[in-house]
Amino acid sequence: MGRKVILATCSLNQWALDFDGNLERILRSIAIAKSQGAKYRLGPELEIWPIMHHNVRYNCRVIFLNGKILLIRPKMLLDTVPFGDCVLSTKDTCIGSEMCAELWNPRSPHVDMGLDGVEIFTNSSASYHELRKADHRVNLVKSATTKSGGIYMFANQKGCDGDRLYYDGCATVAINGDIVAQGRQFSLDDVEVVTAILDLEDVRSYKGEHCHPHVPCHRVKVDFSLSDCEDVYLPTHQPIEWQFHTPEEEISLGPACWLWDYLRRSGQAGFLLPLSGGVDSSSTACIVYSMCVLVCQAVRDGNTQVLEDVQRVVNDVSYTPRDPRELCRRIFTTCYMASENSSEGTRNRAKDLASQIGSSHMNLNIDMAVKGMLGIFSMVTGKCPQFRANGGSTRENLALQNVQARIRMILAYLFAQLSQWAEGKPGGLLVLGSANVDESLTGYFTKYDCSSADINPIGGISKTDLKSFLQYCVEQFQLTALKSIMAAPPTAELEPLMDGQVSQTDESDMGMTYSELSVIGRLRKISKCGPYSMFCKLIHTWREALSPLQVAAKVKHFFQMYSVNRHKMTTVTPSYHAESYGPDDNRFDLRPFLYNTRWSWQFRAIDNQVGIRQST
Repeated sequence: MGRKVILATCSLNQWALDFDGNLERILRSIAIAKSQGAKYRLGPELEIWPIMHHNVRYNCRVIFLNGKILLIRPKMLLDTVPFGDCVLSTKDTCIGSEMCAELWNPRSPHVDMGLDGVEIFTNSSASYHELRKADHRVNLVKSATTKSGGIYMFANQKGCDGDRLYYDGCATVAINGDIVAQGRQFSLDDVEVVTAILDLEDVRSYKGEHCHPHVPCHRVKVDFSLSDCEDVYLPTHQPIEWQFHTPEEEISLGPACWLWDYLRRSGQAGFLLPLSGGVDSSSTACIVYSMCVLVCQAVRDGNTQVLEDVQRVVNDVSYTPRDPRELCRRIFTTCYMASENSSEGTRNRAKDLASQIGSSHMNLNIDMAVKGMLGIFSMVTGKCPQFRANGGSTRENLALQNVQARIRMILAYLFAQLSQWAEGKPGGLLVLGSANVDESLTGYFTKYDCSSADINPIGGISKTDLKSFLQYCVEQFQLTALKSIMAAPPTAELEPLMDGQVSQTDESDMGMTYSELSVIGRLRKISKCGPYSMFCKLIHTWREALSPLQVAAKVKHFFQMYSVNRHKMTTVTPSYHAESYGPDDNRFDLRPFLYNTRWSWQFRAIDNQVGIRQST
């Protein structure tokens, strides 16, 4: 026996029920690991399928050696499991397993295993991307072996598995608290294998100072050695600094990879986006452009799978994408839908951005459709609703805005279905949405408007982060048209212009700024604050800018909007999951969608505290 081991961990872009494709990717990763000299290969969680035991499904790791099963190790955190709580004892070392969330648990299995002398810990994971999460995951991997020494191998899924999540790879190997090998976080490669050469004696030296006798783990003895007696001259991997992406880079890369997986697996011919010239729809457009940049780079790097997928999407087997703008023209259609309430400013901003990213851009006017819809209503009721600016009521004003927004949704789907047909091309287009997470929290959008789409790459991202992302795009992609978009006040442009200028802004409609809304959103979703507890926190957070009375007004206004509009979350477009405070009730927020909008007890408690503060 020697002292050095070559270990391989991987990230695989698996897809639920794609049995043939999943098997091919597993076998390819095994072949790569073998070619790099590895004697142990670790794959991600559920890379194949669950295990049935006594007619019950279990999420398990299955460990093979030369065609024979050595151990079936189930995920222990889900329930009391009647089998598989073991470690493998080879001739030269001891290997323990944990799965995904067990690393995040305060009683992680690696703690007891490490105290009992286990030297190699393996984690098969399906850990999904969230902004600013990677450092937390890396710190957990490092701390797992900082405490009692050892080698930690982390394997992860990558890609869109057919839902709102994007699994972001980051296959990792660490030893004694140091990262020595790092896989990519965002990539269009379906298979990535990361190998490392490590010295078991380094583990033993470290453990000698940190470990003490402990309740023993059950060991399964294996007549096999990971090391080789001729390993003296093998150079070991040295510690590296983990290269973290900025949040702006994460927004550029994560949703772009997710969109590419969705497009190539959906069988559609591209995307259509209603481009308004505002921050949100421009952010969606920039993510599509970033996707095209990644696709062109992958083809240049020799990724034959990406090239094959592109050729299938554009229905041209001779096509090779080289320029992102040219690829954008083939697969991305943007559409500015003007009305009598639209300004020249937004029209020009949309046109300029479309020109810079290369999308196939259309301008159309919806006034004829709006008048036709209102004409039907007037013919039936004898009434003609008016905007508030023309003397109408609040209800009339809102209804007239909603008609415009919903007609835009209908037209978006019409053009998505038929624009390819009109050009003599096969296939349809996926409609992209562009409502941000803050607007979803308050319900500041029309139900079944053009925020209703097939998928939404920014639905889990805050307005504050999107503005920073657009600034990044100006610098990274030289999209200078974004400067005027960022400088303009956010507006829906659904009410009449005043002297040709926009009279309506989003923040005025919402009664708070987007930055204030981001703070409130985290308190509501992550901290699970109701009105009173949120007020108690914000009087300190905002004490330099707002009085308790002003804080109370904002908290009350938010919860009134939140409760009145919560029903909109039942039909919200499936969005890329980027924030833990996403309000999507289909997966991440299971609270009611019908609330008592008066919040009488809670608002009374707030008023009492304000009264006490004012009296003192």
